[in-house]
Amino acid sequence: MNDTNHNIDTNTISGATETATHFGFETVSGSEKVNRVMGVFSSVASQYDIMNDVMSGGMHRLWKRSMFAKAAIGAGSRVLDVAAGSGDIAIGLAKKMGPTGRVVLTDLNGPMLAEGARRVIDEGLLPGRADCIQSDGTKLAFADNSFDCVTIAFGIRNFLDIEAGLAEFYRILKPGGQFMCLEFSRPTLPGLDVIYDAYSFNVIPMMGEKVTGDRESYQYLVESIRRFPDQERFAKLIRKAGFDLVQYDNLTGGIVALHRGYKV
Repeated sequence: MNDTNHNIDTNTISGATETATHFGFETVSGSEKVNRVMGVFSSVASQYDIMNDVMSGGMHRLWKRSMFAKAAIGAGSRVLDVAAGSGDIAIGLAKKMGPTGRVVLTDLNGPMLAEGARRVIDEGLLPGRADCIQSDGTKLAFADNSFDCVTIAFGIRNFLDIEAGLAEFYRILKPGGQFMCLEFSRPTLPGLDVIYDAYSFNVIPMMGEKVTGDRESYQYLVESIRRFPDQERFAKLIRKAGFDLVQYDNLTGGIVALHRGYKV
């Protein structure tokens, strides 16, 4: 695991300027957003997986299986998982590739990356089949054309500059490489949006408080979902970054969407 100090200077992060942006429903400076997002995930890192199960009723595991099933990888593939969090995506991808594949976990947040490293070690993947590198998703420390697949799950909505992140993903993919993004989106089934809003704003922060003792972080997570572009708007951003064959699948009535694109 990379020993980069967890208390990195977030003012040096690409795009962390004083330009106004949003933190949930608040308007803040870019540098303040980066610092506050870091605080959110440092606070919840140790209980991140537990809360995912509680909040989604275990559905997040099915959403991630859909991602694994559609990942265009195999023996010998090299994959980068951005905002790797607790490592469950990286572990699933590594299992699909087998012993000759290699997955790199990267996350800006040190405590989250430490959780991911712990889990891939427990799975026997590190060292040998996995690496952990702390870095900013909008300024990745990898050469052009380095990976067969780049994935990110429930992380891109926390980026200060989503378009910069997409440009980086395109840059480091090999020609023919696949980009995959699993993210909360907009419900498409009639009436589901009302139920989803009631659950999100009334239940999830309360769960966060009971399970982790941190209501505010989960209030932010709910608000950040509402600020993220819907399925079509996000697909347009992916195309703008240069990706072709962009498509998405709505999961659980559009509560989550799986976007895919290719560097042709």
